[in-house]
Amino acid sequence: MTLEFLRQFRLYNYAIFDFVVSFLGIYLLSPFLSKMFLKIRIDIPKKNWLFLTLPLSIIIHILVGNITPMTRDFLDIHGHYVLKVVLFVLLILGLKGIKIVNKKLI
Repeated sequence: MTLEFLRQFRLYNYAIFDFVVSFLGIYLLSPFLSKMFLKIRIDIPKKNWLFLTLPLSIIIHILVGNITPMTRDFLDIHGHYVLKVVLFVLLILGLKGIKIVNKKLI
């Protein structure tokens, strides 16, 4: 089974395989990421990382210059408003539970 085969299954114009790998990766990394951010006094619950997966991936793809179909659609100023609303809602849900903690509690 090649990567090309796995990426052929799509939801709209986006490869389902990419979503699965992204969410699985964040799910596995979230305990480490939460502990890492707690050291700088930012408490990010593990579930919030899942909400932030797609918004962070858009930001990272823009920063590294890797324009994926979702990044291209997000940057399109003339359409794809449903995608933009979904990403905005995910961003709000992801930021909702983040807290700055007192240094004494760490």
